[in-house]
Amino acid sequence: MVSGQVLIEVNGLKKIFSDAENRVIALNDISLKVLEGEIYGIVGMSGAGKSTLIRCINRLDTPNEGQILYRGDDILLMDRNQLLTTRRKMGMIFQQFNLFMQRTIAENVRYPLEIAGVSRKKADQRVMELLEIVGLTDKATAYPVQLSGGQRQRVGIARALASEPDVLLCDEATSALDPMTTQSILDLLQDINRRLGITILLITHEMAVIRQICHRVAILDGGRVVEEGSVDEVFLNTKSEAGKRLFGVLPEQSSEDPGVPSLRIVFDGAAAEKPVISTLSQETGVSVNILSANMNHLQGKMYGQMIIEKPVSEDENKAVIDYLLKQGLTVKEVNKP
Repeated sequence: MVSGQVLIEVNGLKKIFSDAENRVIALNDISLKVLEGEIYGIVGMSGAGKSTLIRCINRLDTPNEGQILYRGDDILLMDRNQLLTTRRKMGMIFQQFNLFMQRTIAENVRYPLEIAGVSRKKADQRVMELLEIVGLTDKATAYPVQLSGGQRQRVGIARALASEPDVLLCDEATSALDPMTTQSILDLLQDINRRLGITILLITHEMAVIRQICHRVAILDGGRVVEEGSVDEVFLNTKSEAGKRLFGVLPEQSSEDPGVPSLRIVFDGAAAEKPVISTLSQETGVSVNILSANMNHLQGKMYGQMIIEKPVSEDENKAVIDYLLKQGLTVKEVNKP
């Protein structure tokens, strides 16, 4: 459950990569807040600065300017011991899994516990608990080479959970996986968030991932945050060019001109998810001709638009519009005669 307490706060972050000939501003005045208990998505195309940002948050990279506050403490000002303690509260999940190929699955998951000095008996017990969470108790003695990509990522998730972190940092955790496996990993992350209350900061270039599991999202473009807000808000009111490329599904003007008098129905998440058109016909007795549709599901709600042919009879047209408005939908007439 999202608590409203700020877990991670980034203020005015700037990261520059340079050599004798080139100077690249990877992050430019990045500011954002991640709330405790939420799934926060950072989305952008390749080169937008997503991975650099997450590497700065856990201090694998050091920014040139700005603040990174973890529970109010600036990690950029921490000494080595303070940083190690804070990092144990940040589990990292990688795109390419980063498993030790010569270690068994149980040994991979146990590794952070070994580093932390946990006793063997206690560590073994914790490992089996974690493998149960990710559904791999039967693979404890197997090696990574014997596992599928999805199973390897589950091992990576179990390892990230070993130190009982407050937050999981996921860097393109599903981009190397097929669609079905991606779905199972997203379901697992969502379950971990709900059941264990662990915050998730998720880096991705896939807008479908953001739509499915994130509460809030920031869009990065050219090293800047160009939009931020709840997924609903950004999804429906995308203003930046990057957002329109990645996320926009409700253009102000439809690219498809139906060429005949029509009704454009806009689904903005307010209406209940039910078969509106079939019930419309049943309730009004008016047959409906669907000309085009662009629909998306987002966290159990329906978004998008549909264009239907306008009924010839004005009485039937009024009955259709009145019914749709009562369902909480927006209706606009197109190509009025």
